[in-house]
Amino acid sequence: MIHQFILAAPKPGMTAQEFQDYWVGVHAVEYAAKIPQIRKYMVDTTVDFDGNLGEPALPHQGIAEIWLANGEEQLASLQTEEFLQGARLDEPRWAAFWQTIVVDTTAHELVPGPGEGRDRDWVKLTVLLKRRPGLDLADYRKQTLDGYAAVVRDIPGLRRHLHAHTVDGAYVFGEAAFDSVEQLWFDDVDALREALNSAYFRERVTAARDEIADPEYVFSLAVEENWIIGPEAR
Repeated sequence: MIHQFILAAPKPGMTAQEFQDYWVGVHAVEYAAKIPQIRKYMVDTTVDFDGNLGEPALPHQGIAEIWLANGEEQLASLQTEEFLQGARLDEPRWAAFWQTIVVDTTAHELVPGPGEGRDRDWVKLTVLLKRRPGLDLADYRKQTLDGYAAVVRDIPGLRRHLHAHTVDGAYVFGEAAFDSVEQLWFDDVDALREALNSAYFRERVTAARDEIADPEYVFSLAVEENWIIGPEAR
């Protein structure tokens, strides 16, 4: 299954709250959710958090997470009336579409949570990563699931860990912008802040990440989940 991440930013003149309200309450429900090939769909909206990774900070205020069965269904979804005459035409009303980042991935759950649910109010850190120069893509993928994952597993307060590798198709015409997306779940913003400020994260996790990822291309957003379709696939 394809796990797609779409990072979006507000159009000029729109506040972050207006942007998020429209995305969750209008675009997601009235347009995107009607695309028949989408199996699961959530919108992650940013939370008030001053510890995101990366400089300069990302301007994006939310992430759409979309699950599709395979590449064929993904292609078909982009040819539907619901997309062409609906979701695509609606995007300029609320999003700075020229800043949108899309990463198609295959996900690996490394620290299982208790199960996805609409009643979960955890905070999630979503991290975009690019492998360090000179590291082979296959080696990078292996290390994210082995040695690096073993270090991440012991982050204080961690509830769930997902590492999603960018699909092979993104490399057909050259390098992909990002090689993977990592997601870390915590009880709340305070728990996330404590984790990132811990000696373990600053020393062990950062060092392990720097062995495989380019520090210049590590960016994160702290978000909360808003299920539109799911957590059960339709």
